[in-house]
Amino acid sequence: MSRAAARVPVGLVLAAALGAVALPARADIYSCVNARGQRLTADRPIAECMDREQQVRGADGSVRRILPPSMTADERSAAEVRRRRDQQAEDARREAVRLDRNLLNRYPDEERHRQAREEALEPLRHALAASEKRLDELERERRQLREEGEFYKGREMPPALRQKFDQNEAATQVQKDVMQHHKAEMRRISQILDQELARLRQLWAGAAPGSLAAPSPAPTAAR
Repeated sequence: MSRAAARVPVGLVLAAALGAVALPARADIYSCVNARGQRLTADRPIAECMDREQQVRGADGSVRRILPPSMTADERSAAEVRRRRDQQAEDARREAVRLDRNLLNRYPDEERHRQAREEALEPLRHALAASEKRLDELERERRQLREEGEFYKGREMPPALRQKFDQNEAATQVQKDVMQHHKAEMRRISQILDQELARLRQLWAGAAPGSLAAPSPAPTAAR
């Protein structure tokens, strides 16, 4: 090595060597607020914000430039429709998963579901039996009224007796309507539970929660 080279400070040599290697530039940061009001950031243009402005920031956080929307008004409208449709589908999928998991937690086996059916129908069976008992009482009362009315055959029936007949008839109709409602409600609950059991059997067999077809709408009770 020459004396001149030996006199070059080591610090200058290192600085020259480092200067010859280009340091990587810090990537730009893209930022936007999407249609749901969420702020998104990425190291590249954000696909979800192609319909709106995106800020491009440097490493120090300062805004270097604004990236304008890259869609026409019609394109933005179509993209929004697609986004909403996709979001609705995703929401429906998550809801189906949630409902199926709840079903499995509530009914770990068929015996537990059978017990739930009995618990749901038992109050209606009791109410139906009470209405049937009341109808029998009203029928006995009506027979007694008819026997009493035989005394006035061919004559005008007293207003008080006629009123008892009318009250008996009205009460009988009320009980018949109540019984019809109870029976319709029992059918409605049974249909729901039948659908539920069919779905549970598939889930118990290994079907993934949320993978089955949506259940049919629950039938409406007769009024």
